[in-house]
Amino acid sequence: MSDISKDDLIDFIYAEARMLDEGHYDDWLKLWIPDGHYWMPLDYKQDDPLFVTSLMYEDMFMLKLRVERLNGARTFSQKPKSRCHHVIQRPFVDKLDNKEGHYVTNTSMHYVETRLDEQFLLALTATHELKRIKGSLRIANKRVDLLNSDAAFGNIQLLP
Repeated sequence: MSDISKDDLIDFIYAEARMLDEGHYDDWLKLWIPDGHYWMPLDYKQDDPLFVTSLMYEDMFMLKLRVERLNGARTFSQKPKSRCHHVIQRPFVDKLDNKEGHYVTNTSMHYVETRLDEQFLLALTATHELKRIKGSLRIANKRVDLLNSDAAFGNIQLLP
């Protein structure tokens, strides 16, 4: 089995963003390990997703529900569908451990979400904890820290 390179990790992050931008949510779900979590903390430097309120803390069950809603023909709140665009800086590779198959990246980005004539912008940092499973990279956890997480937000329909 060949080692995962720094470029492999960076390409993975770009590919994930593209899947979300193009609405390939089912393919995006396949990137996750079954016990993975998507976490968007409410507070700056928050370190507890379970006993402190978060904007989002979704396990695979909740992520699948979100994707089903986004793909659903009878989801009237998504007529027309929301669209998004990730503008990402080149990700940093904070951990590259081929022996254990464990990797961590850190990516600053601007995220735009739009629907009809409404559009909003979020500045954020995404931390991906990735694992090598049967030779392929998979998302174990994704943490999305909003620059202005203490602001009032409307509904975030998609996934930054």
